[in-house]
Amino acid sequence: MSVPTSMSVGPFNPTVLVKKRYLFFYIFLMWVSMIPVLLEFWFYWRWLWDPVRPIHFYIFLPLLCFLMYLTAVFTSLIFAKILLLIVNAIHSPKEGVFLRESSDRDYRYWSLRNTIKRWPTWLAHKFPFPFLDNIVFKMFGVKTKFSNSLFEGWVDCEFIEFGKNVVVGQGSIVQSAVIIGNLLIIKKTIIDDNVRIGAHAVVMPGTHIGKNSVLAANSVTIVGQELEDGWIYVGLPAKKFKNNRFFEDGLEEILGHIEDVEDLRKKYEELYIKRHDQHLTHKEKKELKKERIEEEKRRMEGI
Repeated sequence: MSVPTSMSVGPFNPTVLVKKRYLFFYIFLMWVSMIPVLLEFWFYWRWLWDPVRPIHFYIFLPLLCFLMYLTAVFTSLIFAKILLLIVNAIHSPKEGVFLRESSDRDYRYWSLRNTIKRWPTWLAHKFPFPFLDNIVFKMFGVKTKFSNSLFEGWVDCEFIEFGKNVVVGQGSIVQSAVIIGNLLIIKKTIIDDNVRIGAHAVVMPGTHIGKNSVLAANSVTIVGQELEDGWIYVGLPAKKFKNNRFFEDGLEEILGHIEDVEDLRKKYEELYIKRHDQHLTHKEKKELKKERIEEEKRRMEGI
C-alpha cells in the first residue's frame, strides 16, 4: 500500500506517532488475528496429516491458506471496528484544521484511528481481488459500492464518499486528511458516479469530483476544489482541459459510421482532443487565466 509523502511522518509510519503507546493497538490486532489462523491450521493438521500417505494434506493445503488469509482479515477487521466504536465514543471524528501537536486532541485521536485501521487495511490490500478492499472501507465508514475499483490506489478510511462505477488508477491517492507544515487538514472528499482518477493522481481533502469526470494521470487537485460534471481535468492544480464525451448517451450516433481510418482519426480529434478554449482569442484566454487565479486565491483563503 503506497503512502503519500505528506503522511510519511504521520500515523501511517508506526515508528513516528503522536504517542508511542498507540502501537499497542497495532500489535494487538496482529496478535488477535493470528490466533484463529493457528487454530485452523492445528485442526487441519490433526484431521488430515498421515505420515504414510500425506497426499490429501498437501492437496487441500492451498485452500486452507486461502481460508486462513480471509480469517485473519475479518478477525482483525471485527476487532478494529470494536476499538473504533470505543475510540469514537470518547472523541468523535470531525472535519477542520488542527494543529499537528500532541496537545491537540483531534490530532491525537486522528493518529489513533489510523493506527487501528492500518493492519486490516494492509491485509485486505494484499488480496488479489478488489472486493475485499471495499468491504474494509465500508466497515470503516467509507461510502462506496462494489462496482468501484479502488484496489490500485491508496484511499483514506474516513470522510470519503464514492458514487458508483468509480475507478482509482494505479498509485493514485484519494485523501480526506493531509499534513501541511504544522497543520492537519481534515475535509470530506466526494467522488461522484462514473469518475476516473488516472495513475499517480492526487485528490486532496475536500475535493468534490462531479459525475462522468476524469482527473488525468499525475494531476493534483487543491484542498476544497470543485470539479464540474463531465469534464477532463489536467495539471497541478487540476484545470479544465476538455469535455468528457465517453459517457455521453447516443455516442455511436455522434461518431457515425466511418469506414476510412483517417476520417475516424479526424472525428476522434474533433470530439475528444480539441481543448474547450482552443478557439478563444488571446484576450479571452488572459481573462480566463485571471479568473482561475482569483478562484484559487478564494479557495486558499477558505481553508
